[in-house]
Amino acid sequence: MKRSAIWLAAFAGAVALMMAAESSIIPSDHPAIDYPNTPTSDPGELLNRKLATGEVKLKYDDKWGYLPALLKALDVNPDSQVLVFSKTSFQAVRISPRQPRALYFNDTVSIGRVQGSDVLELATLDPKQGYIFYTFEDKKSDHPVFDRRDICLSCHHGPATAGVPGIMVASVYPDSSGMPFARLGMPATDHRTRFQDRWGGWYVTGTHGGQQHRGNAVARDRAAPDLLDLRDTQNLLSLSKKFDTDPYLEKTSDVVALLTLEHQTRMTNLLTRLGWRSRVGEDVTEDIESTVTYMLFADEAPLLDTVKGASTFQETFPKRGPRDAKGRSLRDFDLRTRLFRYPLSYMIYSDVFDSLPAVVRDRIYKRLLEVLSAESPEAKFAKLTPETRRSVLEIVAATKPGLPQGWLERDHQ
Repeated sequence: MKRSAIWLAAFAGAVALMMAAESSIIPSDHPAIDYPNTPTSDPGELLNRKLATGEVKLKYDDKWGYLPALLKALDVNPDSQVLVFSKTSFQAVRISPRQPRALYFNDTVSIGRVQGSDVLELATLDPKQGYIFYTFEDKKSDHPVFDRRDICLSCHHGPATAGVPGIMVASVYPDSSGMPFARLGMPATDHRTRFQDRWGGWYVTGTHGGQQHRGNAVARDRAAPDLLDLRDTQNLLSLSKKFDTDPYLEKTSDVVALLTLEHQTRMTNLLTRLGWRSRVGEDVTEDIESTVTYMLFADEAPLLDTVKGASTFQETFPKRGPRDAKGRSLRDFDLRTRLFRYPLSYMIYSDVFDSLPAVVRDRIYKRLLEVLSAESPEAKFAKLTPETRRSVLEIVAATKPGLPQGWLERDHQ
């Protein structure tokens, strides 16, 4: 067995054993799901069809390969670049603190590039099946294609992804080579995670005041792997002292992009899980409550100081979503005490949300409306002030098609 295959099996086992299970794993071969065989309409598959017919042609760049063309074809901004140096990929042998893996993302696509590799990694979101995984040969070709890789489910279908095919951001304790100390755990992080526990094994650029994270650091002493060397690791605007940044599209691994990606990964996994569980005939009452709680950021760990990114992501991301007549958007950042100014997930606009069974989607709408219009909300939603709840109601009523009548009536009261 190749070293990469041995490592992949070890990593999958560590994830399964070390992560606290959030949910049961739904079998991908269940007749109501049939993940391996059901036709999909994820961005990767749709682009694959266009490549096959010649409707779309990708330009190969001598320096960057197909990466810029794929980013453009899949509507992914280069400023979303985040860099991970822990060996948490099937291409682990090529990844290190001196040669991190670059990831680029939007609401439905994640693209990974490893220096020296001849393949790109892609995960693209199908509205019903969750993330579909591909590799893309990064060599000049007259007929470039996506190669579906269901083997990726060995790491990407488990407790860390809410029991469905998904992606996650993990925070690890890496040694000087980037190898995680598996016995210390590989927890998935999201907007519930304390700032100080995030991004072990990642590079992070941007400012965040007195808050401290685990990024940009390694454990120098194998006898004390949980003691990261945090010297010169916080509030970095440049990574040039860490590694050669010239082979990367951007010079940054933006803190705001990381915060956004963390929120989005769990939100997407929860929505996919709702769809899967309802299709297999399970009771989704608890899932609806956890999804609504997460959508409203009720369990968000507060920011204790102002955060500012080091790329243009902070400016370009808000432009991707709809705005109401007052110019407000669910994509507007706050970054002083919380991630977003208006705390309802922008993934309410996604196809994965709209593709939920109607009865499930209506129950989510009903629960959201109960919370947002309550005179005295439940304790867990208490930090949503009346003004904030009113703003969210108004924004959604003005920008989200297909709302139940109750939302529109409430907006005009």
